[in-house]
Amino acid sequence: MNRIGRISIGGLLLLSNLAQAETLFITLEKDNALAVVDPLAGKLLKTVAVGQRPRGIAISPDAKKLYVATSDDDSIQVVDAESLKVIGKLPSGQDPETFALSPAGEALYVSNEDDSMVTAIDLNQGKAIKTVAVGVEPEGITVSPDGQWLVSATEATNMLHWIDRKTLTVVDNTLVDPRPRALGFSSDSRRLWVTSEMAGSVTVLDTESRQIIKNIKFEIAGVSQEAIQPVGVVIDQAGQKAYVALGPANRVAMINAQTFEVEMYFLVGQRVWNLAFSPDQSRLYTTNGVSNDISIIDLQKQQVTKSVAVGRYPWGVAVKP
Repeated sequence: MNRIGRISIGGLLLLSNLAQAETLFITLEKDNALAVVDPLAGKLLKTVAVGQRPRGIAISPDAKKLYVATSDDDSIQVVDAESLKVIGKLPSGQDPETFALSPAGEALYVSNEDDSMVTAIDLNQGKAIKTVAVGVEPEGITVSPDGQWLVSATEATNMLHWIDRKTLTVVDNTLVDPRPRALGFSSDSRRLWVTSEMAGSVTVLDTESRQIIKNIKFEIAGVSQEAIQPVGVVIDQAGQKAYVALGPANRVAMINAQTFEVEMYFLVGQRVWNLAFSPDQSRLYTTNGVSNDISIIDLQKQQVTKSVAVGRYPWGVAVKP
């Protein structure tokens, strides 16, 4: 991200670009490692070993810690974001793949796919404080920016489970399209977007009523409907655009978040899984599992500007400003 700085020389006020570093951390499912990428240079900096089959990843609000779901180790590893050393492990239940970090960074919620549970972890205590029974095969999970809701999507039940964060109890359920995979709230917490892999669709819900307000389908010239399998979804801070990773279609869809119209598709790497914005939201980063790379999308120019080879089966992505 670039910022404009003001420098006074001999009484003259000059403007200068002050470059601010930015780092990507990519989980490599088959390498049991994290790839560290400088996205501004478009360069892989290093690869760091972590636990077995890392998938979900998030960075703490203060950008000092990384949380990595090491599925085959049945734990969430805590990694120092500077030294990149593992500094702790959190109890997560069996086979953690995805998790959600609370907005303030004091709690973490893990999907336990094999047990049909969500595990709530108090990060200050470093221990699990409760498990919440949900539907079959929970994976997608998110916390609303206002901190009120924890929502779990269960793939085999085709359902969203609305969990009150104060009581950690399920207070409502919403049936959605088959095999919901990922969830994303708008920044004002008023809308929830959920991708459905088998249906090739995205469903938008009103948070207050917890009812569906729009179902969005995708059509791509030259791409079969079977290849369109939505997974990751992100919505920009302004609530104007939503972006959806379309899996084997090798595309990211850009959707008008007000009209729900699909405006364009970006051609990226093979089997695009997940997405993350740069801190200033001028770029979008994608993890492409089968082509073993990431794509960098310039959202101002509306074009893919670079791909960076990172290692085997990149899955999750976190951004450090």
